[in-house]
Order: sequence, then C-alpha cells, then structure tokens
Amino acid sequence: MDISQEDDMLSPDGSDNRPDPPSSLDLNGAHPQRKKLAAPEINLSLDQSEGSILSDDNLDTPDDLDINVDDLDTPDEADSLEYTGHGTELEWQAEQKAAEVSKEEAEPIPEYTAEEERQDARLWRTVVIGEQEHRIDMKCIEPYQKVISHGGYYGDGFNAIIVFAACFLPDSSRADYHYVMENLFLYVISTLELMVAEDYMIVYLNGATPRRKMPGLGWMKKCYQMIDRRLRKNLKRFIIVHPSWFIRTILAVTRPFISSKFSSKIKYVNSLAELGELIPMEYVHIPESIIKLDEELKEAAETNK
Repeated sequence: MDISQEDDMLSPDGSDNRPDPPSSLDLNGAHPQRKKLAAPEINLSLDQSEGSILSDDNLDTPDDLDINVDDLDTPDEADSLEYTGHGTELEWQAEQKAAEVSKEEAEPIPEYTAEEERQDARLWRTVVIGEQEHRIDMKCIEPYQKVISHGGYYGDGFNAIIVFAACFLPDSSRADYHYVMENLFLYVISTLELMVAEDYMIVYLNGATPRRKMPGLGWMKKCYQMIDRRLRKNLKRFIIVHPSWFIRTILAVTRPFISSKFSSKIKYVNSLAELGELIPMEYVHIPESIIKLDEELKEAAETNK
C-alpha cells in the first residue's frame, strides 16, 4: 500500500476522509489504478461453514468439545415467566406474615448462665475404676448419696470407718431402678477409693430397710468384684448391724464367689450398743429410722426376759 497516498487522504484536522474501498477491482477502467487489497470478508454466522468464526480452522479446541448451537433448546415465549407485580407482592406479604406469626409462636430459648453451666458440669462425674473411665449421673443419684458416708477413724493412723446405710437405697419399684443402681454402684466404689488411705472397716447398717430396697445378689457380687485388690486387702472388718434373715441368706449364697479371708472378716452386730463397743461412734452417722428400730428391738428384748 502506498504510504504517501494515504497521507494525502488525511484531512488537516486529522480525520480520515478516504473513500470506502471497492469490493472488487475495476479492470476495465480508463485510468490505471494501483492495486488495493481488501480485507477478507468475515462470516459472523453461528454455523460452522467455511470462513465462519466457529469453523474448525478457527477453533483451537478438541473435536469432542465442539458445541452445535443449533441443537440447543431455547425457551420459547410460552415457557417464559410472566412478571405480575401485584401477585408477587401479595405472595411476599403472605410469607412475611407467616414468618412473623411463626416467630411469635416459637418459644424463646432461655439463656444459659455461667452459674447454670457450672451446675450442669457438676451433674456428671468422671471416675476411673480398674483403669477404666466411667461417667456417673450425679443428678439421678442425688437423693441416695447418703447411702455411703465417712464415720471417722479407729485405732492409730488413718484407719477409716466407712458407713453404708441400706435404708437410703432406691426403691426397686422405680422405672429407672437399674439405671440408678448402676450409677450408684459407680459412686459407691469411687467414693470408697477416695475415702480409704490405709486399713479400713465397713459398717453396714441393715436395719429399717424394707425388702424392696435391699440390693440384689448380682449388685452385691458386682460390688465385691469391682473393689480394687488393695481395698480388699486393707479391709479389716465388715460389720453388719441388725442383720435380717434375708441378708444372712444373701451372704450364705455368695460364699462361693468370695474368698475365705473375706468371709472371716464378716461380723454380725444386733444393736447399736454392741457396735459402740467395737468402734468409736462419735462421727458415725446413724439414721433416725435405725435409731428408732434399735430402741424397739431393745424394748422387745427386755419384755421377753
């Protein structure tokens, strides 16, 4: 292309006043003209014919990625969604009202204070018995925690007196009796390990306990088996106060499951006065029901003389 001729075509103000290029060369004209190359015609159609921008020559993509636009389904006017301003607004208002009613009817969630969180943490206690971790539901056994208590010491050193009051056991008529007894069992064993440092004795208060509150044979056997070997060895005496026919039978049945050494540590005591001759009673808590029973048994014994 001639650069000088292009310069002549520019107007003084810099605008391009060149005539439109011819679409073909005029070979029959009288005046000879320099040859001008016209830009190739570009086919902007969406088919893949020769020269189209979608032809295989112009697309640098694999064959399996070619898309035929003609085969694509396009929504026609019948399928389009018509906007109805009033209807949409009414539906939106209805949804807003329903949300407000639902919000009003929903019960507010109570706030969980720090104090309540601390109390909730105390409802569960994690203990380790026999190298195995257990969780105790402290809430369910709260009314029965008096079943085991510390009765002070006897002799020299830290020889503990552990008091077990059967009258504080749960009633077997409870629907959750087995669940309560399971957690109470873990509580008794873990508390026993905490209370005992050296030699100790257990005072089992059997009196004033109705039959429905007496622990079953399986529960007592499990307690004995779960007691740590150290606790079995350090137990010096197992005193049963006001023994009933039932408790005597239970112990007789369990003899095959317990050692002869343990059996030799069992001692029956028929009154609180007799118990006072064996251990100091200053810190031993005796429930009122057992004190009343002891007085009745004492009066009956004096009457029969």
